[in-house]
Amino acid sequence: MTGTGTVTNWAGNITYSAAEVDRPGSLDAVRELVARSARVRVLGSGHSFNEIADPGAGGTLLSLEATPAEADVDTAARTVRVAGGLRYAELARRVHAHGLALPNMASLPHISVAGSVATGTHGSGVGNGPLAAPVREVEIVTADGSTAVVGRGDPRFGGAVTSLGALGVVTALTLDLEPAYEVEQHLFTELPLEGLDYETVAAAAYSVSLFTDWRDPGFRQVWLKRRTDQPLPAFPWAVPAKVALHPVPGMPAENCTQQFGVPGPWHERLPHFRAEFTPSSGAELQSEYLLPRRYALDLLHALDAIRETVAPVLQTCEIRTVAADEQWLSPSYGRDTVAAHFTWIEDTATVLPVVRRLEEALAGLDPRPHWGKVFTTPPAVLRGRYPRLDDFRTLARELDPAGKFTNAFLADLLAP
Repeated sequence: MTGTGTVTNWAGNITYSAAEVDRPGSLDAVRELVARSARVRVLGSGHSFNEIADPGAGGTLLSLEATPAEADVDTAARTVRVAGGLRYAELARRVHAHGLALPNMASLPHISVAGSVATGTHGSGVGNGPLAAPVREVEIVTADGSTAVVGRGDPRFGGAVTSLGALGVVTALTLDLEPAYEVEQHLFTELPLEGLDYETVAAAAYSVSLFTDWRDPGFRQVWLKRRTDQPLPAFPWAVPAKVALHPVPGMPAENCTQQFGVPGPWHERLPHFRAEFTPSSGAELQSEYLLPRRYALDLLHALDAIRETVAPVLQTCEIRTVAADEQWLSPSYGRDTVAAHFTWIEDTATVLPVVRRLEEALAGLDPRPHWGKVFTTPPAVLRGRYPRLDDFRTLARELDPAGKFTNAFLADLLAP
């Protein structure tokens, strides 16, 4: 099935140069399409804010949304084999129906599983790795239309999951699961920056998010997500929220998952936003930078120092933690991480100069931008921040020798 006409990303700030989106209805059709195409990029949920998915003029933009939406749960092994086009909201419902759970979720459940792990997307928690952490096997349709299966223990595994779509079309992933659990959300307001013990705050619950608009020092909201099988967090540094809150000031709190300590299934509390509502504000651009967690306070004070520049174009900023992982192109590769996420106004021309100023302010703190967000860091600089990039380049040449899955976004990054 092929759709024609203008194709944009979720935010509408990127118009893809491909004239059409091909939506094959079976895995055989995916293989045939890949084999006969000169250039291919996969469009997941469209929730990237840059040109990472753009195949370029004359290229094929491939969507897996018409392929079978499989999620095969093995309750004995505690695994699930999930189709490449499935989104987290649907996957979570199916997994939970078997009494099982994922260890973590991102702030919104609307995103595709394959696209999320391919770009290093994450949730929060000092002990929680990114969404790629539970992946145990990945199935990839490579340039000639054949399928490569890469699992843990394979020397290529470190490059195969968070792969930026550079190796082929991910048609399925197998993920580790754990027994289902319940989560409560406890919200607080007005956490001061002065005297902040960030490590203690970040470890106060299973998942912790700090929100601010940077119009004043400190944080306007703190979201603690507590697993009910873990101790109730003590949080004496801020005031318990008295009304339901949305991370973006002025947006309706009904769009958000249940608050005020009401226990609920893991997949209905770990995301900030309900699957049936528009996530975040809907009219926005996004950036995110992931830094070594030892620089957390340096990061916060650097942001505070430029808040007069940042605040006028900012809707909200979220600070989270991510445990280190071993995926070569993961922004959390090899280091426990602190992440600063920015939800900007929907105005590219106004936002980009602020992004550049932000990157200047963070330059000495070894930041790695989220691969699917707005950033201006040059490829030559990014290459120096990923110590296994040469290994990934070798893997990409092995699976895609002619560069069928390489676009303009990736070409400079993967250049020798």
